[in-house]
Amino acid sequence: MLTNLPLHCNRAHPPYRSRPFMRIVSLFLALSLCGAASLAHAGNEAVSPRLRLTEREAPRFEVAAETSYLWGSLANPNSYEVQANFITARMRWGAIENDSWLRGFNQVYLLATVQPIVRGPENLYWGISAGFRYNFVQPGSRLVPYVSGGVGLGWIDSQAGVFGAQGQDFTFNILSALGVSYRASDRWQITVGALYEHLSNGGQTIPNPSLNLFGPQVGFTYQF
Repeated sequence: MLTNLPLHCNRAHPPYRSRPFMRIVSLFLALSLCGAASLAHAGNEAVSPRLRLTEREAPRFEVAAETSYLWGSLANPNSYEVQANFITARMRWGAIENDSWLRGFNQVYLLATVQPIVRGPENLYWGISAGFRYNFVQPGSRLVPYVSGGVGLGWIDSQAGVFGAQGQDFTFNILSALGVSYRASDRWQITVGALYEHLSNGGQTIPNPSLNLFGPQVGFTYQF
């Protein structure tokens, strides 16, 4: 009879609590799918000449130097402020060529970062990251909006004895950004945007006081 069922069958399951880390990883996976969609459209031979992306619009390679000033979220008691500097190499990887706002091209990137910690228990963070960037290009426009996301790893001079400081030197990073580039010439672009950075050791220490940082970003890009 139903009354003979084990008592644990009647217990309510605890509510699922999503983690910010997993939500950000989901965003990165969505950007990856955007890149895959770009490849699917890259071989379309029915595109009109007017819509086909030129080398000026979609360069094969580019190198960027960018800097950001980031503030920590209120979740951490140390009120972090970080000067984040990036050198990034990007390579074109597929394009969408049609008469819509999605017209543009995807890139894969690899970057190196050095980040002096202006305010906070630690002094310096440095690391690497890889990811995807999508550029929205309209014919004849010098403005190119973009969205990007990536994951990587790095090291920080952790201060585990300070409340809210990082628990160990090795840490992972997640970067996501959006903004717009201005084509100043055939080779140079000026970029203005916003950056989100997440630093965490993935639960290797308890507690794991991760960092969530937000701020503006500016930079210059050379295309070749």
